[in-house]
Amino acid sequence: DSGIVVELGTICLINHIKILLWDRDNRAYSYFIEVSANQIQWDRVIDYSQYHCRSWQFLYFQARPIRYIKLVGTHNTVNKVFHVVSLEAMHIMNIPRVVEGIVAPTGNVATIEMGAVVVDGVSRTRNALLNGNYVDYDWDSGYTCHQLGSGEILVRLAQPYYVGSMRLLLWDCDDRTYSFYIETSTNQKDWTMVIDKRDEQARSWQNFTFTARPVVFIRIVGTRNTANEIFHCVHLECPSEDPNSLLIENEKQRLAEDKKQLKLNDTDPSTSREISNNQHSSRHSGEEHEKSIVEEDVLVQFDNNSMDEQ
Repeated sequence: DSGIVVELGTICLINHIKILLWDRDNRAYSYFIEVSANQIQWDRVIDYSQYHCRSWQFLYFQARPIRYIKLVGTHNTVNKVFHVVSLEAMHIMNIPRVVEGIVAPTGNVATIEMGAVVVDGVSRTRNALLNGNYVDYDWDSGYTCHQLGSGEILVRLAQPYYVGSMRLLLWDCDDRTYSFYIETSTNQKDWTMVIDKRDEQARSWQNFTFTARPVVFIRIVGTRNTANEIFHCVHLECPSEDPNSLLIENEKQRLAEDKKQLKLNDTDPSTSREISNNQHSSRHSGEEHEKSIVEEDVLVQFDNNSMDEQ
């Protein structure tokens, strides 16, 4: 199967593609995208063949001249057909940070607008956990829950995102506390625990940071409630939009970039030569300066001797 090939009217400089995958149920797709200027040389700019994706896909890559866009589906969790509803291709001035082909967002992507859905969990309103409303909740509504000892709250993001933080609002209309843990996955098979609060008594807002990683699925499992046998969540953010958390993430990113640059400097011979030349230049300048001082001293002594003779 050669996939779906779209020919643009002319060659365009493009760094951003949006596609809408058919999303009238909870199915997920895997796919990759290749681009070309001449339909001979193809470059793979997006490879989500190992990830579960749904609904709108916001894709970014280094700008390049493109006339042909090829979309190839590799998996459908329901049948053997790859369905694309819409495609947009454009060039934008500023693209988000991309880590190994995966967007590293600075804003919350666990939202209805970004295509996230609650796959498992009980709520009076579908996707209440993701609707952005963390003010209007009470004893009867505005939260998502599951029975302790069975079940879970499972959220699926629309596409893989590279994230290292989350924020969670636990139901807090009284003084109860909860214990829980959070796992993430890219395929709903292999899970990694990123947050472990099983031995803690948590309540209200919870802010977490962890080693950044690709995330598609978020599984929240309550293990304790001091009031009853139900675990309640009001709101989820991924990544966290707490200002303090954003500062921490920005600092982590800066330190990582500095470390990467230092590593490049250590392995780049030209940089080493430049440092060596600078050190040699500094030593040479020091020697010249010292020589100048000595010469001035000799001149002063000579002048003094001349004055004595006069």
